[in-house]
Amino acid sequence: MSHRKFEAPRHGSLGFLPKKRTKHHHGRIRTFPKDDASKPPHLTAFMAYKAGMTHIVREVERPGSKLHKKEVVEAVTIMEAPPMMVVGLVGYVETPRGLRSLTTVWAEHLSEECKRRFYKNWYKSKRKAFTKYAKKYTDSPADLDFELKRMKKYCQVIRVIAHTQIRKVKLRQKKAHIMEIQVNGGSVEDKVDFGKNLFEKEVSVDSVFAQDEVIDTIGASKGHGTEGVVTRWGVTRLPRKTHRGLRKVACIGPWHPARVPYTVARTGQHGYHHRTEVNKKIYRIGKKGDPGSCSTETDLTVKSITPMGGFPHYGEVNEDWLMLKGAVVGCKKRPVTLRKSLLTLSKRRYLEKIELNFVDTSSKLGHGRFQDAEEKAKFMGPLASKNRA
Repeated sequence: MSHRKFEAPRHGSLGFLPKKRTKHHHGRIRTFPKDDASKPPHLTAFMAYKAGMTHIVREVERPGSKLHKKEVVEAVTIMEAPPMMVVGLVGYVETPRGLRSLTTVWAEHLSEECKRRFYKNWYKSKRKAFTKYAKKYTDSPADLDFELKRMKKYCQVIRVIAHTQIRKVKLRQKKAHIMEIQVNGGSVEDKVDFGKNLFEKEVSVDSVFAQDEVIDTIGASKGHGTEGVVTRWGVTRLPRKTHRGLRKVACIGPWHPARVPYTVARTGQHGYHHRTEVNKKIYRIGKKGDPGSCSTETDLTVKSITPMGGFPHYGEVNEDWLMLKGAVVGCKKRPVTLRKSLLTLSKRRYLEKIELNFVDTSSKLGHGRFQDAEEKAKFMGPLASKNRA
């Protein structure tokens, strides 16, 4: 018969405590990439919506590796990323206790989806937000110029306020998601002018990220409610003959100190935690309205990224999109913040140039056989209903 060990390494990391539901439904950027004044001004983050997953076939380009010139099948995540709208500019001053916002300048016109974010109940409200502020552009434009000059004189960090155009994504929600995006590169004057020139303009995802770039994803993980210690912490199940349950921790602590240590695995919330995942490689950036966005040199079929029948629990992808290697945190439809990498990556697998041979667009519901409707009709023949007509 087997027996339990008397000693074992601890199960589960304590670095993620407390394991509680996050306050931030979309990812919060706690650290932006380090500024480099020698580069031109540019944005360092973006927000996209998770559509679903598929797989691709590609040839590995890694001389010296056993996989070199061999085909591999890899899982990829599709993120729908409609252009974001810039509506404001914030200037921060560096203090001994961290950053402190000096002033904020808003654009003259804010869309309804942006204003909805400032109201608890849009239906019952008078919808007067920013009406007085907008009058500054006609009554006292000098005040706005004065605030921009203050930014240029005193601030060290400049960030733009941007929101997603959620009406372009076919979700039920009407409120836009708003975030601050840091402007890196150039002098402070260049940053302020760069941000001001983006007011009320769309920023597309391909102007922030490029193909083969390695980025970080930030978001809330998929929620699973209350779970026990075996699922939540990965502790070992007790032997079969255990009295009063076996999916438990046998001893939760000594008599003294007469408290349960925080390090002991306990039942509680599992999932819907704020998580940052680093080093996700961009395999492809697709443009809105491109019918052949998933065609490759070896697969000339004209097809878009939306699989047959649409992505389960999401639907069709009609806007710009990103293809990221591997899984991305969160469930379908959830907003995920994408950030430029904090590090200068030098490993070969991050510098590799990606050439796709095949992108799978078969149905993700069941066992998909056909890549598009034309291929299905060719194999199955015409429908009986069409024959009757």
